[in-house]
Amino acid sequence: MASKDNKQSGGFFSSITSSLSNFGSAMHKSVNGLLSYEGVEVINPEGGTEDAAAEAGRGRWKQEERDSYWKIMQKYIGSDITSLVTLPVFIFEPMSTLQKMAEIMEYSHLLDLADECEDPYMRMVYASTWAISVYYALQRTWKPFNPILGETYEMVNHDGITFIAEQVSHHPPIGAAHAENEHFTYDLTSKLKTKLLGNSVDIYPVGRTRVTLKRDGVVLDLVPPPTKANNLIFGRTWVDSSGDMIMTNMTTGDKVVLNFQPCGWFGAGRYEVDGYVYNAAEEPQILMTGKWNKSMSYQPCDMEGEPLSGTELKEVWSVADVPENDKFQYTYFAHKINSLDTAPRKLLASDSRLRPDRYALEKGDLSKSGSEKSSLEERQRAEKRNRDAKGHQFTPRWFDLSEEVAATPWGELEVYQFNGKYNEHRAAVDSSDGIDEVDILSTEFNPWQYGNLATE
Repeated sequence: MASKDNKQSGGFFSSITSSLSNFGSAMHKSVNGLLSYEGVEVINPEGGTEDAAAEAGRGRWKQEERDSYWKIMQKYIGSDITSLVTLPVFIFEPMSTLQKMAEIMEYSHLLDLADECEDPYMRMVYASTWAISVYYALQRTWKPFNPILGETYEMVNHDGITFIAEQVSHHPPIGAAHAENEHFTYDLTSKLKTKLLGNSVDIYPVGRTRVTLKRDGVVLDLVPPPTKANNLIFGRTWVDSSGDMIMTNMTTGDKVVLNFQPCGWFGAGRYEVDGYVYNAAEEPQILMTGKWNKSMSYQPCDMEGEPLSGTELKEVWSVADVPENDKFQYTYFAHKINSLDTAPRKLLASDSRLRPDRYALEKGDLSKSGSEKSSLEERQRAEKRNRDAKGHQFTPRWFDLSEEVAATPWGELEVYQFNGKYNEHRAAVDSSDGIDEVDILSTEFNPWQYGNLATE
C-alpha cells in the first residue's frame, strides 16, 4: 500500500538499473544470434526466462531490417524523436493517434458516476479510476499513425458522448480533443516529448487534461505518469508506466495521488497501482489499490492511511473482456473506434478512418500502406511550402489557440480550447434532411487547408 508520503507530486520513474541491463545482455547470448549487441534488454515482464528466446524471435523485424535500422537509430540516441524519424509501416497499427486519444472514453461511465456522486471523495475515486482505465489499452506495442495536420477524428454512439479530436500543430505535434455528454465535458491538449535511449524510448505526456462534472461544475485536472517503451528493435517490445498520477479537484482542493509501480526483474511489481484520496488539508480519506491491467478497488481509511475498522475493500472497476489472439492486441472498444458504427452522419473528410494508409494496413496490404503513408507525408510537406509561400499560418477548424500556457512537469504547453463550431456544424448536419447519404469509404481523405476543404 502507498505510504502517506506519496501525496506530493513529481512522479518521475527511475531508469532500469545497469545490473538489469547487464543481466539482459548475458541472457541475449543465447537468443537468436543477437549476441553481438551489448547492453540490450531481453526480459519477460510476465515472469520467467524459459520463453525469452521465443519472445525475441516473435519480433516484427527481420534480421537484416533489425541490423540496418539499429544503425540508423543510433545517431538519434538522447534525442526527442516525436516527429524526427520516419518509421516503417510494419510496426504500425491501423489507427491514428487521434483515434487512440478517444480510447479514454471506453469506461466513461465512471465519469457519469462521479458526476452523480454526492460524496466528494468517492467522486475522486470514480474519476481517478476512469483515468487509470485507459492504461490497459495504452500497453499495446504497435505504433499509431502520426496525424496529418488538420486531420480529425469523430466519435458518436457511445454512452451519449460526442467526441472530436483535431491535429492542430505539426511541429511540434499537438492534438486537441473535446468530448461531452449529459454528465461531463472533457478537454485535452496533447503534446508528447520523447527521449530515445537506444532500444527503448521514454515518453513524457506534456499535455493538459481537464474534466468538468456538470451537476456541480467541479473541474478536475489530471497529470499522468510518464511511459517507457522497451525493446523497440531487439527482443520483446513491451510498454510500462511508472511514477505518480495526480488528479486534483480544482474547485475544492481535494486530490488523488496514485503511484504506478515500475516493472522489476521478471515483471515484479508491474501493473500495480496504489495511493490515496486526500482532502484539501492533505489528509488521507480513501485508499485505492489494484492493477491497471485488471481492476481497481477502494476502502475508507484513517488519518494514518490505515483501513477503517469494519470496512472492506470494494472493487470499483475491472477490465472488460477482450478478443483472444487479436493481431493488434485491440480491445472490442478499439475495434469499435475504427469502425463506421461510431461515425456520425456526414463524416468529415478529414477523419482518420479515411486515411488510405491506415485502411490499407487494416486490410493487410503493407506495401500499399507504406506508399500511401509516404504520399500523405509528401503532400503535407508540399502544403507547408504552399502555405509558407503565401505567408499563411495553419488555422485549426474546431479549436483555437488560447493565451494560456500551462506548466507541466516536463515543460510548458500552449493550450488549445474547443471553440464550439463543431457543435454548430453537427447540429446543422443532424437537422438537415437534404443531405444525400453516401458511401463513407468512397470519400477521399482530405485534411488539407488548400484543395477542396471548403466544399466539406
